[in-house]
Amino acid sequence: MSVLMMLDYAGVALFAATGALAASRKQLDLIGFLFFAAATGIGGGTLRDLVLGRTPVFWVMDPTYLVICAAVGIFVFLTAHRVEWRYKLLIWLDAVGLSAYSVMGAAKGFATTGSLTIAIVTGTMTATFGGILRDLIANEPSILLRPEIYVTAALAGATVFTGANLLSLPLPVSSAAGFAIAFGLRGGALYYGWTLPRYRARPGRPADEALKKRKK
Repeated sequence: MSVLMMLDYAGVALFAATGALAASRKQLDLIGFLFFAAATGIGGGTLRDLVLGRTPVFWVMDPTYLVICAAVGIFVFLTAHRVEWRYKLLIWLDAVGLSAYSVMGAAKGFATTGSLTIAIVTGTMTATFGGILRDLIANEPSILLRPEIYVTAALAGATVFTGANLLSLPLPVSSAAGFAIAFGLRGGALYYGWTLPRYRARPGRPADEALKKRKK
């Protein structure tokens, strides 16, 4: 099995686990667990394939991805009650899945288009959309609205992988570099609270001043 295939399966499994853990927090039944696991596990990759025009999408061509989501959903349904710190586990699994998928999404984008820009975009999209979709259907605050670094970590991972691939570094090296950068940033954000500078509202010009300038 290739490095990229391992990352692909791992990313799906980890995101599926975060979806199933979200279902456990909502105390849903088994079908709810399976739905959350599948939606989160394959959501980002589905969007990527649709944007790239790769149809049928990856999980239709290879149902193994659905089997992985179902297996993870059932496993979490049977064991989630043993994990008291489920939310903490969820966000760290999400960080690992994000890191793996930022590399995998970039690799598929570059293989399809040959464009570095598209590779970075698809890597970021693949790594983040599943988590966004999970929070949306769970009716929880979106990860995008939280202050710590999230999308930036995926963007950095996809960029580093693409740059290393452009330098013709071995695939395991470029994949490891992209994964490490993404996980380092996201892990640092979770552990140390790293954030990017945020927009601060400032008072605008008084209306009469703006009107005078327009008349001149």
